[in-house]
Amino acid sequence: MSFKYTPNTLKKLEQLYEETNYVVRYEKGNFNSGYCILEDKRVVVVNKFLSIEGRINALIEILPTILVKEEELSGEMQKFYKQMKDNTAPGNDTSVQTQMEI
Repeated sequence: MSFKYTPNTLKKLEQLYEETNYVVRYEKGNFNSGYCILEDKRVVVVNKFLSIEGRINALIEILPTILVKEEELSGEMQKFYKQMKDNTAPGNDTSVQTQMEI
């Protein structure tokens, strides 16, 4: 992948979801895949026990399943979205880390 698993990357992903009118929440729960999407309310719930890498992977895995209008994104977010979209193209494995760190 052409990006690093850092808190800054996580923040950019959260900002991308915010610009698409989705709310990202970190909650505890019984998530088999590490996340849950409430499409009618435009809320994404990610397991709060995931590491930064797991959170980033979960948000990247969700990205292709939501409607993103690129023309409504800011210039910086359009560039970031294209980078994320290229990383989630078929053949790139972005599986979610589902183990909790203790």
